[in-house]
Amino acid sequence: MNEILVGKSDQDVWLHAKYANRHGLIAGATGTGKSVSLMVLAEGFSKLGVPVFLADVKGDLAGLAQAGTMGEKLKERIDRLGIDWAPNANPVVFWDIYGKLGHPVRTTISEMGPQLLGRLLELNDTQQGVLEVVFKAADEDGLLILDLKDLRAMLNFASENAKAISKQYGLISPASIAAIQRGLLSLEQSGADHFFGEPALDLADFMRQDMSGRGIVNILAADQLILKPRLYSTFLLWMLSELFESLPEAGDLDKPKLVFFFDEAHLLFDDAPPALIQRIEQVVRLIRSKAVGVYFCSQNPDDVPQVVLGQLGNRVQHALRAFTPRDQKAVRAAAETFPPNPKVDVVAVITQLGVGEALVTTLQDRGIPLPVQRTLIASPGCRIGTITDEERATVRSRSPVGGKYDTEIDRQSAFEKLAARTEAEAAAAPAPASRGAGPAPAEAGGGLMDKVSGVLFGTGRRQGMLEAMAKSAARNAGGQISRSIMRGVLGGIFKGR
Repeated sequence: MNEILVGKSDQDVWLHAKYANRHGLIAGATGTGKSVSLMVLAEGFSKLGVPVFLADVKGDLAGLAQAGTMGEKLKERIDRLGIDWAPNANPVVFWDIYGKLGHPVRTTISEMGPQLLGRLLELNDTQQGVLEVVFKAADEDGLLILDLKDLRAMLNFASENAKAISKQYGLISPASIAAIQRGLLSLEQSGADHFFGEPALDLADFMRQDMSGRGIVNILAADQLILKPRLYSTFLLWMLSELFESLPEAGDLDKPKLVFFFDEAHLLFDDAPPALIQRIEQVVRLIRSKAVGVYFCSQNPDDVPQVVLGQLGNRVQHALRAFTPRDQKAVRAAAETFPPNPKVDVVAVITQLGVGEALVTTLQDRGIPLPVQRTLIASPGCRIGTITDEERATVRSRSPVGGKYDTEIDRQSAFEKLAARTEAEAAAAPAPASRGAGPAPAEAGGGLMDKVSGVLFGTGRRQGMLEAMAKSAARNAGGQISRSIMRGVLGGIFKGR
């Protein structure tokens, strides 16, 4: 049975795997139980053999790798739910852009492309255009841009050949190139240089099962990454775009190929230009046909634009706090998005939910939404909370992909090719001609006669004594002759008068 028990109301509330690719939303104020709901869904998908990717912002989702233990509070909750519970550790692979808490996650500059990279660098339209020209010039010249030093080399190349490149592709200005270079420096200082390089991530490694057929839960350590919100959101958007472009059409399957959880979803849309939001909407709408489910996690539903929110068919709404006018508006807006249930006053209930309770609606047979249910969320079989460094190291040591990603590769690309080209041009350039015509300059450490010759006759870099005396005598003689001629001419004039 391809279903996940979300929780219990006056009936069991299930998420049907067949409609999991209709995407979803997990929302609620801090401390209301969003993380546990996310773990319930992630564990449920793993049991169905569906791989999962999620970002661990607070470090507590790593508990999916360890079996839970029965405590007093958990026993009380299990009794209320009336369900069978067993401790359960999930197959987990840890990832980390910085390579500290998991396998390094890398991509190349070329794979990210100028549009997402421009957003990461916070470029304006003019600078974005210059960056696209640099990418185009690199493609035409067969130069791979894999990491930051490759992009720097290409920017220097474009600056030195600005006239020729501008004539072919469009005007590029030194000011725009300088702005991009400053952005690269800032990016490098934020640690993003770890993200660009090889081996680049193969998304097929996210879509694996273990030996027993359970889906791998891929957990990205994001506690440090979240401090760089633009890098965090750009990375996750890149992943979503790569999935969309690389996966074949699959239609509606009995269960998705991959489920993607996007925590702190508002960061994806903050300060995003309209063109980028349109791109996100397009990817979310169309990636369903690639059998990928996308679930956004955030505090308020209005953190997600309406055009995207309308694509989310499965929703778990935890309590919202109506302390301010904005909060009250968010409560009313959230209530209006749920399929009505005469037994539930959504506006009143949404502020009264306890920890671990939520308003839930999921897509049922023929895609019909379940009327909203006030639901006690089920408990996962894994640990709810963080894990130790030793436990993380043990999980990482058993990973099937560690040997593939843990060692960085730096192959020949734009930086090396442009450096070799510069060296070849310098070696082929003719030696500069000497200025003097006299004897060759004395070699360092030469004999006494060589030094005397240099003083008398000069070298290629300085004038000799004899040459200087000859020039001085010529100037004196010329001056005397000129003065004699001038005196003669003036004397003739005055005598005539």
